[in-house]
Amino acid sequence: MRNVMPLVRRHALGSAFLAPAIVLFALFSWWPIIQTFVISFQDYSLDPKVPSRWVGLENFRQILFVDGEIAAAAWGNVLLFVVLALLVGYLIPVVLAIAINEMRHGNALFRIAYYIPVILPLVVVTIMWKYIYAPEEGLLDSVFRMVGLPAVGWLINKGTAMLGLVIMATWKGAGGAMIIYLAALQGVPPELYEAAELDGASVRQRIRHITIPQILPVMLVLGILQIIGTFQIFTEPFIMTRGGPARGTYTVLMFVYDKMLREYNYGQAAAMGLLLFLVLVALTLVYRYATRRLGQEN
Repeated sequence: MRNVMPLVRRHALGSAFLAPAIVLFALFSWWPIIQTFVISFQDYSLDPKVPSRWVGLENFRQILFVDGEIAAAAWGNVLLFVVLALLVGYLIPVVLAIAINEMRHGNALFRIAYYIPVILPLVVVTIMWKYIYAPEEGLLDSVFRMVGLPAVGWLINKGTAMLGLVIMATWKGAGGAMIIYLAALQGVPPELYEAAELDGASVRQRIRHITIPQILPVMLVLGILQIIGTFQIFTEPFIMTRGGPARGTYTVLMFVYDKMLREYNYGQAAAMGLLLFLVLVALTLVYRYATRRLGQEN
């Protein structure tokens, strides 16, 4: 008993220090999730004079069937953004990290330069790129006209608006992923590269047979995290395109925003938010499974 008491006191002290953080996490994370779940089954009202009514699955029926075309466009655009973000932006941080890691001089300067967009506020970056994409005085279309090419009108053309958002998001986030890949590259045993050089391996062969296999687990994890993040896109299309043209960049969170703050239909907003939450939970489970398997293999 005498040996147990110090252990109990130590755990009690640790629990006391953790308690405020746990309370804050529950208050600002779990309580809103529980509230969203409850509201999604209600005709919810903020007016205390108008009581909320339990409507069951009616909110889900409304967003899936009555507003089904708009909801389908929102989910389709999010999936398109995820695919384009993976095609355009997934390998760029890997290439940047490998290129900087292979440098003998000046790599610190390039690390800082590529990381600067990450520390810039997202709203500032979005407004800046909105002016870059502007159809008349925008930088990109001005350059195109200077070299004799027709102006594209990136954000007013449904065929290019989503690609424009992906390019901007890639420019904003590539530096953060690059730093993580650089950290993974620093963990590659130098003996592997030394042995490869003694065998006469070229730079391309070293990258293909040593570098890529060594950082492949990190690439998998960051790929899943990128998918989770891109499902929640809101700020970029909200500021740059307002979901247009012709709902070509309208996303799930914009649907939630419109239902909640324009139509004041909190039940349907919560229902769509709950569906997105379930998708993100599924992706998070995939992420946890992948990290656990990779940890066991390592």
